[in-house]
Amino acid sequence: MAVDSNVLKLAPDTSAPAYRAAPHNIEAEQSLLGAILVNNDAFYRVSDFLEPKHLFEPIHQVIYETVSSLIRAGKIATPVTLKTFLPADADIGGMTVGQYLARLAAEATTIINAQDYGRTIYELALRRDLIRIGEDMVNVAYDAPVDFAPRSQIEDAERRLYELAESGRYEGGFQRFSQALTVAVDLAAAAYNRDGKLSGVSTGLRDLDARMGGLQRSDLIVLAGRPGMGKTSLATNIAFNVAQAYAYDIAPDGTHRTTNGGVVGFFSCEMSAEQLATRIIAERTGIPSSSIRRGGISEADFEKIRDHAIELQSLPFYVDETGGLAIAQLTARARRLKRQKGLDLIVIDYIQLLSGSSKRSDNRVQEVTEITTSLKALAKELNVPIIALSQLSRQVENREDKRPQLSDLRESGSIEQDADVVIFVYREEYYLQNREPRPGTPEHEKWQTEMDLAHGKAEVIIGKQRHGPTGTVELHFDANITRFGDLANDNYLPEQM
Repeated sequence: MAVDSNVLKLAPDTSAPAYRAAPHNIEAEQSLLGAILVNNDAFYRVSDFLEPKHLFEPIHQVIYETVSSLIRAGKIATPVTLKTFLPADADIGGMTVGQYLARLAAEATTIINAQDYGRTIYELALRRDLIRIGEDMVNVAYDAPVDFAPRSQIEDAERRLYELAESGRYEGGFQRFSQALTVAVDLAAAAYNRDGKLSGVSTGLRDLDARMGGLQRSDLIVLAGRPGMGKTSLATNIAFNVAQAYAYDIAPDGTHRTTNGGVVGFFSCEMSAEQLATRIIAERTGIPSSSIRRGGISEADFEKIRDHAIELQSLPFYVDETGGLAIAQLTARARRLKRQKGLDLIVIDYIQLLSGSSKRSDNRVQEVTEITTSLKALAKELNVPIIALSQLSRQVENREDKRPQLSDLRESGSIEQDADVVIFVYREEYYLQNREPRPGTPEHEKWQTEMDLAHGKAEVIIGKQRHGPTGTVELHFDANITRFGDLANDNYLPEQM
């Protein structure tokens, strides 16, 4: 059947928006390049943040890149020296390259505004990048393959946006030492006024705080131990103590400013959120988690659990139980939590369950290096301490003294290098239980004496600390409820439940 071609013609849509050019400012680019050609000192006002790709006009990109090469090579960049490096046959609005360069220099005003021109050009480049990311999001959403989940696209978009946010800064560089001194004095004042006189976030464990000064912001703290030592329990105890102590002031802009304790983000790659909650309930109520799981509790116990659960609901404690997280996903989720709820402490259980950005895992040591480097960068970026749990190699079991050392860390090179603090959890009682001699023998009597001395005790060994001493802190550990606490001494009485 013949089709009338007139039917296919659409009437022009007068309401359709006109074509919009990407944000740019040719005049600002010309003014900046002219200022640099007149006085090369103008280049140093923008060189730490402005790159050739940030300019919109292609010929301007070539000119700026050539200028950069000349000046950094110790040569003078002028229209005369520059034109020999540019295509002579180029036509720029009816002008040759030499004529265009001469015009840029002739119409240049002053280098005083060079930095302002550079910032204008830079911000317009960021807008173009934002447009590009937005267009990619739309196109991918329309044409996404079946195996590409929307959540993966969201995380990819978040990653690209945060990369743009991190690169989109022209602040930085040198600062006056007096400014650093002011920050240091403010930290000392905050420590003096805070509970416990700590410069960092309190762990809730007196002796550990005394040795470390609390958890310092922007620190990567690696907490390591062999299975059964209680490293997850210690991390959970610290996280709960920080969340429980949370207090804040309201800043002039309406945001919450933490004054004590903090908001906690807990990445539980091994345990489910329910298991983590059961541990905390057991630790707070004194009812063993094994009894809670199998229902071996009385009505009074259940009432106690219910009351504590109501109290715990208001804690600023957020759990992500996703297994097999990639480091890029973890950083994106931590940034999101910081933006939406605030964030003062991150706990990761544990490093070896994370994966790198590459799908290939041929070189696990290289992958762990990427993970620890990213965690240290994240701690600095968000200005929060990160406690990252780590496994220890089996070589510990082959020694007579099974106290761990830095060399026992799995893939220890990068972990030891990137960590600001490395602490180990060690319980002599665990190893003694596994080598009980035959009862009634002299060896058994000696073993029993050693067991009595080690019972309920744990050692936290500080193997590395950038801004403090190393050494060992003894803590009390109740294995039934996986609770760490301070050992009683002459000056302190144990906490009453």
